[in-house]
Amino acid sequence: MWNKRREEDYTPKPPVAPAAPVEPAREVPPVQAPAPARSAAPEAPRGVAAIGKSVIIKGQILSREDLYLDGEMEGTVEVPEHRLTIGPHAKLAAGIRAREVVVLGSVEGNVEASEKIDIRKDAKLIGDIKTGGIIIEDGAYFKGSIDIVRAADSKKAAESPKQAARPAQQPAPAAAPVAAAPDQKR
Repeated sequence: MWNKRREEDYTPKPPVAPAAPVEPAREVPPVQAPAPARSAAPEAPRGVAAIGKSVIIKGQILSREDLYLDGEMEGTVEVPEHRLTIGPHAKLAAGIRAREVVVLGSVEGNVEASEKIDIRKDAKLIGDIKTGGIIIEDGAYFKGSIDIVRAADSKKAAESPKQAARPAQQPAPAAAPVAAAPDQKR
């Protein structure tokens, strides 16, 4: 049997225009603050001491960790067991000594690197270089002399001053005995 009450409750609804196809819901990621705009210039990698492009130093820097220097410097920079990166805005009038040197900016002074020196495009280096290996990219400017030292040569060079300090032990030439001839009168 059919129920009369249901029939009374039922009222026809007006026709509805067909809806656009429904796409499945997408998960919306949470809103984050926009990332700061990055310049084309390379930045100091994490875990490296950095000196920014607005810093001016006159004196000496001695670092026991990797160093990224992008400011102005006059004096000496020593990073004997680590890497020194000279940023694209850097202007150095300094003597440099490090395990590895990467030049992106401008350097005027002698550079000594026990492993290698890398002079990148648009970099400028005026001074003498002493290193185990060197890379000079197209577009870089270099004026000076290059002294390539091998690991074995550097050990010999370190030993040679010690050997030079010791005098050579050579026996003195023996004087020839002079015998007087019996016929000669004195």
